Amino acid sequence: MPRLHTGRGLRSADSTTPPSRAELPARFDKSDAVLSTKSTVNHRQKRCWTDTAAVCTVRFTLQPVCSPTGRIPLHGRPHPIERLEGLLSAGSGALMISAGFGAGKSALLRFARERAGADRRVLTCSGVESEAELSFSGLHMLFGGVLDRIDALPGAQREALGGALGLIPGREVDRFRIGAATLALLVALAAEGPVLCSIDDAHLLDRSTLDALRFAARRLDGTRVVMLFAGCSTLADIPEIGLQPLDADAAETLLRERRPELSADQRDRVVAESAGNPLALLEFPCVDPSVPGPLPLPSGLAARFATRIAREGRSVRQALLVAAAEETGDLGLVLRASRLLGHGIEPLERTDMVLIEGRSVTFHHPMLRSAAYHCAPLTQRHAVHTAIADAVADPARRAWHLAAAQIEPDEALAAALEVTADHSRHAAVVLERAAQLTPAPGERARRLMLAIEAATHSGSTERAQHLVREARRSGLGAVERARVVGARAFMEFEDGSPRRAFQLTMASADHVAEVEPARAAWLLVEASRIAWSVGDRASYTAVYERLEGLSSDAAGSPRAVVRSGLAVLTGDPGQAVAVARANLAHAGGIPAESISPRLAFAFQAALTGDMAAAGELFAALFGAARERGMIGWLPAIGAAQALCELVLGRFREAEAVAREAAMISARIGHPNRASGAESILAVIAAVRGDQDECLRLTDRILRGYHGVYDVSLCQWALALLDLGRGFHEKALVRLEALHRRPAGAVGPWLELRADLVEAAARANAPERGFAAMTELEQWAEALDTPWADALLCTSHGLLRGDGDLLARALETHLAAGQPFRHARTALAYGEWLRRERRTSEARTHLGAALEIFDRVGADLWAERARTELRAAGAGSITASPNAVALLTPQELRVVRIAAEGATNKEIAARLSLSHKTVGHHLYRAFPKLGVSNRIELTRFDFA
Repeated sequence: MPRLHTGRGLRSADSTTPPSRAELPARFDKSDAVLSTKSTVNHRQKRCWTDTAAVCTVRFTLQPVCSPTGRIPLHGRPHPIERLEGLLSAGSGALMISAGFGAGKSALLRFARERAGADRRVLTCSGVESEAELSFSGLHMLFGGVLDRIDALPGAQREALGGALGLIPGREVDRFRIGAATLALLVALAAEGPVLCSIDDAHLLDRSTLDALRFAARRLDGTRVVMLFAGCSTLADIPEIGLQPLDADAAETLLRERRPELSADQRDRVVAESAGNPLALLEFPCVDPSVPGPLPLPSGLAARFATRIAREGRSVRQALLVAAAEETGDLGLVLRASRLLGHGIEPLERTDMVLIEGRSVTFHHPMLRSAAYHCAPLTQRHAVHTAIADAVADPARRAWHLAAAQIEPDEALAAALEVTADHSRHAAVVLERAAQLTPAPGERARRLMLAIEAATHSGSTERAQHLVREARRSGLGAVERARVVGARAFMEFEDGSPRRAFQLTMASADHVAEVEPARAAWLLVEASRIAWSVGDRASYTAVYERLEGLSSDAAGSPRAVVRSGLAVLTGDPGQAVAVARANLAHAGGIPAESISPRLAFAFQAALTGDMAAAGELFAALFGAARERGMIGWLPAIGAAQALCELVLGRFREAEAVAREAAMISARIGHPNRASGAESILAVIAAVRGDQDECLRLTDRILRGYHGVYDVSLCQWALALLDLGRGFHEKALVRLEALHRRPAGAVGPWLELRADLVEAAARANAPERGFAAMTELEQWAEALDTPWADALLCTSHGLLRGDGDLLARALETHLAAGQPFRHARTALAYGEWLRRERRTSEARTHLGAALEIFDRVGADLWAERARTELRAAGAGSITASPNAVALLTPQELRVVRIAAEGATNKEIAARLSLSHKTVGHHLYRAFPKLGVSNRIELTRFDFA
């Protein structure tokens, strides 16, 4: 079934003329138009174009009406959907959906009509402004398909309703009888089957129709009639539900589904300016993100809002223009700018188009803001931006507003914009605008190069590619060309071409080696990271050799950073750890904006075995990258941080970080980057015993694998799943295959080696664990940490069947602070004690293991502990309630830091959250934990 909607196609982009009848189907359903904010053909509804001309002045093209399932899904409306489904299930009653223009009222009406099913008769009508003075015009529309049933009503009601609808001329109108006849007709129809009345734009209905429908709506109990009203105002005596703006997640989901052509930065801008209004989300056009001012509206919608603004006086229009151009809603700034223009904000108080609360001013509808801005002449807009620039204190915002008012090239302004870009989350947009204002070709090319790097690091790959094409036309110098090549390498890696990315990074380093050796050296470190990620030992070695002459061997130098990894690959743990620890002493000297070098140093911390310190470095880096708008780095950083949390046994925290990293990957259109985070989620699913989820994730990653990430984590997840289920031989085969890989899994993966030893011991094949045992000994000696010592001691105990070693390992685990590994050792020790018929001691350790497994959510392992407890004579064992398990992953992260004594501000800084969000998580967590203040948090174990 075709749909008519705004956009491209049948008519020119600027056409606002309604199509002729020849271009339209016989009937038209306006509720479908509002559903998708576009007009939809509906052959079941008996309405002509002339009925809707006053409402729908839009442009048209043809497009399929529904999703493959036959329904257009709703997003961000769980409560309204629940109310509608409850009412339909109840079978009778009335509900008013009240919200502003474009909020999705008609979408909910359509949802209800789809939910009604084939056995329910659906009657529809919609208020039309041009018919608001025509008595009973809405009622005629509602009953248009059942007019023949009026003859079956009792005489007085038949005559009253027939007279109202013009079927019986000359009859006197009696409002009571017409209301009663309306109810009687609905009841008569309901005798044949349930009835749904869908009434859209109720605020535009004629008064006579509204009175009759309200009369009937108050008397529907037990009638099998449901009446749904939708409009911009409320109806007395009818239950009401309002529609709140969509949150950012729902808005982005809607945009991804309905407007997949938008790039990530375009989606961000549309989400920000639409203020959660579905109509604005779908109608704001795709525009260049560097264009200043509010997004423009399609001409049809612009005309609708422009008419309203045109009715206001000149002073009100000027005040609205200032409020629209000032993007933050700062009432004080609007007042200062208005005074510079010769008026105050009093005109804003005389209009109902804005809401003034405290120190802020907001438009009641985001499209009003767009119309208020774009309806003004260009000269007025430039004057307003100039006034705002003079009134604002922040240099970055001042420069941006001056740029919005500037048409001709201006080097001073371009330079000011470049300076502000260093501290902007939208650096690519700011730098692109600076390049547009730059008169000298050479400087313009340089700023375009900076914009390309910023766009690349922000994850705006499409934007970066567009800027690359523009930069090539501008004539780049040698250094600029090399840096653009480096940016292209980043994009190639994200797009799944690591070999090409490695080649480009090496080429970029070669180009700048003579003029910027320090930059070339850190580019080579980035090349080494690419080689490491795909397990290319030869390329990694080539990077180290290329660094000779560009970097010294001193601790903290690029060559020393690469040398620590090379020592791992050549099997020298002692040198690897020693070099990494020496390097870490220089980590504080890396500038905050140097994300790649800081990432390299965070990996050095992981190499030393201090996963807690490494996790903090990754978390700080994650916050810094997000603060600077370098979103493209977040998936890789988040996956690394999640891995640290995973090794520490903090699965819920690891899950929260990994899910955020995977979500960011999808949001910026880098699905390959999601593989790292989703691999962590697969491991967590394996630990929990969620076989379906583990297999779903690993299958998707392995099927879509293009060499961007080493897949060791996926294989480890599957091995852990087998190990937890008791399939020891199967787990051992997987782990042996990982152990033979040339790189990736051969790093300081003590966890993997320990699992291989355990699988070999439990599969009664201890000789197959000897090689891994030897490497564990080497790494434990090099690291000299409780974590490594505990793993080594446990592995020796399992391989030798020595309970004394397992008991000693338990003591070491207490210092290591890794609950999951501690519990697994307690389980193994309890099993050994039971076999030795020391059942009382066995129950103690098995019970301790069960408590930890329950606490960290390791359900599969907890079930194994219960089985062993029953075998040790403990009887029926049930899961122990654990208040901490009730917390969401994000709540757990917040309360864990709060328990350390951190303030909300400190927690917000560490987790890159707002103070309000931290407070919200604590507000929700306290009742779950049964506490009323932070001091009481100290009695919980949040490990």
